[in-house]
Amino acid sequence: MLRLKRSQRGLVGVDITSATVKLLELERHAGRLRIDSYAVRPLREGAVVERRIRDQREVVDTLKRAVEHGRLKSRRAVVAVPNSAAITRKLTLPASLSDEDIEARIQMESEKYVPFPLNEVAFDFQRLGRHRRYDDQQEVMLVACRVQDIELLTATLSEAGLEAVAVDVEGFALERMWGDMASQFDTPGADAVALVDIGANLCAFHVLKGGRIVYSRDNLCGGRQLTDAISRRYRISFEEAGRAKKRGGLPDDYRQQVLTPFIDTLIQHIGRSLQLYYTAAGQQEIRQLVLAGGSCVLPGFVDRLRAQSGLEATLANPFGGMRVHPRLDVDALAADAPAMLTACGLAMRVRA
Repeated sequence: MLRLKRSQRGLVGVDITSATVKLLELERHAGRLRIDSYAVRPLREGAVVERRIRDQREVVDTLKRAVEHGRLKSRRAVVAVPNSAAITRKLTLPASLSDEDIEARIQMESEKYVPFPLNEVAFDFQRLGRHRRYDDQQEVMLVACRVQDIELLTATLSEAGLEAVAVDVEGFALERMWGDMASQFDTPGADAVALVDIGANLCAFHVLKGGRIVYSRDNLCGGRQLTDAISRRYRISFEEAGRAKKRGGLPDDYRQQVLTPFIDTLIQHIGRSLQLYYTAAGQQEIRQLVLAGGSCVLPGFVDRLRAQSGLEATLANPFGGMRVHPRLDVDALAADAPAMLTACGLAMRVRA
């Protein structure tokens, strides 16, 4: 089963991407969620490829540094497998089946749902309620993935001094986070909203409707390409380019010659994703773009995207309405907020 233990105290959401390890610790305090600690630490290139760990030692060492920097109160952690590693199926089963009956039924008919032997699979399920058309049937969401993926993630957390209490799916974490964040936007619940997450190597385009992801597409475009462009243009190392991108101090022609062309490339990818959505599944118009990821805060990006797309574009803030521990740097937390969506969605299991 994917749910390892029921969470009752503070939880740490652990988001392992191709460029960074992000930690966010949430706890219930005075009836509201409170951010008790957080940390973001860079990963060596190649340690994680397409959200799959390739160099476990590097990830463990980076995670240890993040844990130390964050000064976590809890060691209870939640991590996620990437969407590409998870199999989800909506099943229609008799309403009379108990949880034990459903589990037995899935095990008995596993070859219908997963393309791997049952002993190689971890699975969990959730009742979704009665079928809309057939009152004697119920809908059940099945989620499965390879045991080896679960074991790699839980072993990585354990070596870094964390206790894995659950393994989630990245998309579910985003949906959980969106359930709280949607109220920040002037968008009726039935409207479709595009969530654009610009990471180091991928620009993920998700369409959410009614709180659920109904369409997803990844583009091979992200902040690392800007770092590469800076490195080539000014003949400095990749590491020096990364530091210059964050701290400034680049030549006067940087904005015109490097930054603006990169931003235009990002906008082209977003526009293409919108077109493909309308072609493949878009029965409802998108009027709102919510921007996440480290590269969405590039100077001028939001204004240029609004002007070229004609859509409202807003930076994501998963921390709206949450309390913040007094010891935390509120300005630094706000600056990192658009990149913390997955970590936040994972830690929000503290309410489960």
